Amino acid sequence: MSDAAPAVERWLAWRYLATRQREGFVSFIAMFSLIGVALGVATLIVVLSVMGGFRQQLLGRIIGMNGHIVITARDGMVQATPELLAKLKDFPGVQAVHLTLERQALVSTNGGQTRGALLRGVRPEDLMSREIVTKNIVHGDLGAFGTRPGIVMGERLRQALNVRAGDKVTLVTHKLNENGTIAPRYTDYELLASFFTRRFEFDGALVFVPLPMLQDDLEYGNQDVSSIDLDIADPAAAPRVAGELRKVLGRDDLKVADWLGLNARFVGALQVEKVMMFIILTLIVVVAAMNVVASFTMLVRVKRGSIAILRTMGASPRTIVRAFFMSAAAVGLVGTAVGTALGLLVCANMPSIGALLAWITGTAGSGGAEVDFITSMPVRVQPIEVASVMAVAIVLSLAAAAYPAWRSTRVEPVEGLRHE
Repeated sequence: MSDAAPAVERWLAWRYLATRQREGFVSFIAMFSLIGVALGVATLIVVLSVMGGFRQQLLGRIIGMNGHIVITARDGMVQATPELLAKLKDFPGVQAVHLTLERQALVSTNGGQTRGALLRGVRPEDLMSREIVTKNIVHGDLGAFGTRPGIVMGERLRQALNVRAGDKVTLVTHKLNENGTIAPRYTDYELLASFFTRRFEFDGALVFVPLPMLQDDLEYGNQDVSSIDLDIADPAAAPRVAGELRKVLGRDDLKVADWLGLNARFVGALQVEKVMMFIILTLIVVVAAMNVVASFTMLVRVKRGSIAILRTMGASPRTIVRAFFMSAAAVGLVGTAVGTALGLLVCANMPSIGALLAWITGTAGSGGAEVDFITSMPVRVQPIEVASVMAVAIVLSLAAAAYPAWRSTRVEPVEGLRHE
């Protein structure tokens, strides 16, 4: 009998889902509830994946141009001694050590154009290791960087100055005279190349200069740098590695900061936006679940006579409850499965969808950095997020199925038969 009971319950559940004459409208609502759950789940997966893709690109650009851990002096310049550099290179988890010297300056051309810029003195090997620069060169070539007085600047800055590779530009910095007055310092460089990262603060103001040449121009020693940037194996572990590094160095004159701490507001805003979007879009699934409750509560009322007949024939209340629960839960579970498949399918074809949207809006091939960034539709599907969406949808579906199942036990056989 125990083996036959589940079969009977499954058969009843299927019968309750099947469309019949009087309850056809109820089954119609149940079908649209399934579609609602599927669309809600698919929307959640697509939105979270696209947001994850944008987040990865934004953080990748921040990390790609700077180190995961930044060491600066509490006062003045950092002395990049061989002993300090050797200790940093040998520290567990550190993959690369970069030296950086930064100064504000003016960049002027023979044509009379002048723009403010951030000079960043780097070693040639450090610049070549920055893929965000090397893979985004749009004008000129990096091959001669460090071999002669040449600079590499952002593409927006190059266009604003109206210069091309091979043209001469003048870097205007300042120096402090012996009497305490400030005098301008002029140094001529050749433009070697320009890069386009699609971040305005980099493309519109950043200028790379060979570190030894910038140190000579600014009259610094060959060990004077603004910061020492470290690349580590796991960027997410930067706070922990930075804490361990502080203990190992044991120097009060140095500040050790990680990229998460330096960009705490930006990273925090992205995380809050992601959580709020998840909560808001979950309401779509909640509405679909409420439709399941409504449709199957109506079905219980329609099936009062059938429930009464089953009860008089010996069916236990538990059998009726399980049948209605399985019937209602099937709508949510099938909707979750269909929605998950639909969401992953959309994510897999997002580049084509982005290209179609760009074509529809007339922005295809416009070349605008902000437009290209949006229409590129980056996607990052994380299994933990997909599993979370499925878990929430399943829990809501089962919760929605519980009430109609409980309502079925409130039908008394005598009252049910009276209406037949």
